[in-house]
Amino acid sequence: MGSVFRRGGLLLVATTLLQGCGASQAPIGIPSATQQTGTRAAHSSPSTSWMAAEASSKNLLYVSDGDSNVDVYSYPEAKVEGTLTSFVSPRGLCVDKAGNVFVANSGEYNILEYAHGGKTPIKTISDTGYFPNGCSVDPTTGNLAVSNVCEASGNDCIGPGNLALYKKAKGTPTYFADGSIARMFHCDYDNSGNIFVDGQTGDLTGFQLAELKNGKSAFINIRVNHMIYWPGGVQWDGKYVAVGDEDAGGNKFTSVIYRVQVKGPKGTVVSTMRLQGSGEVLQFWIQGSKLIGPDPRTPTTLSDIRIWNYPAGGPPTKIITAGMNGKLPSGATVSLSR
Repeated sequence: MGSVFRRGGLLLVATTLLQGCGASQAPIGIPSATQQTGTRAAHSSPSTSWMAAEASSKNLLYVSDGDSNVDVYSYPEAKVEGTLTSFVSPRGLCVDKAGNVFVANSGEYNILEYAHGGKTPIKTISDTGYFPNGCSVDPTTGNLAVSNVCEASGNDCIGPGNLALYKKAKGTPTYFADGSIARMFHCDYDNSGNIFVDGQTGDLTGFQLAELKNGKSAFINIRVNHMIYWPGGVQWDGKYVAVGDEDAGGNKFTSVIYRVQVKGPKGTVVSTMRLQGSGEVLQFWIQGSKLIGPDPRTPTTLSDIRIWNYPAGGPPTKIITAGMNGKLPSGATVSLSR
């Protein structure tokens, strides 16, 4: 069993891995309102999901709270429009071109799909044996990529993570592992069907960015020409890979987004976006000229959702606190009305 300790504002669990699966007593860094690992939370919300009648006609911002709910807001107005409940440690979120929203339900080893503005899942996608943390949908094929932090047994990590690919977002996945990444956190498709992932190296002390080319089975490990302390998300912005450093500067209460130009195994930072006022921004979401950052710990508040100009950064243009009291938001996506 794992022992709990704290890194910055996040709980971590030291878990003994099976021989050959990585270093023993290794920290697993996934934020949770109850415990750490992408692990199964001690309880689920007793309340039922609800959605405002007009929600389906609006653009919607979905934010996972890391415990048992996904909160839904109008976007960009940030009015509370609903709450999806009964998850177990929901993490990363993503959306397909139809506006359907996918939730990495880490503690139940599955991914749940919701229609835009819907309050009941329309599909449950099994990811048995793994803790899913991030997801992305290929806009051209509808294929779903899921980044699994680690192989799971109960609440424990017993082996390295991988990337699961579901054809047309259903069925049995094909798994792709990278020997240089022990913990795979986030993923995103570019416009050509290539997938970028981030994670921690085998000794769980270093950052690694990698690319899985469309149709290939082996990752290309990318050397970024800048120190990145903690995986904080990846997203293709149409030209560059936006790479988040959740803990830039080594636990100095700030997060940074680097725009990285990738050419083969080489990653070059072309610009740096400083998220002023942030604490530990997790799986962010770029929506046009804005970046939305779930922030479970800031210098001044317990948790909130902050929106910055992208890629300029600087002070946030909006701070959303409704529904975030006592929660640790960990993922975000925007679903546009059709």
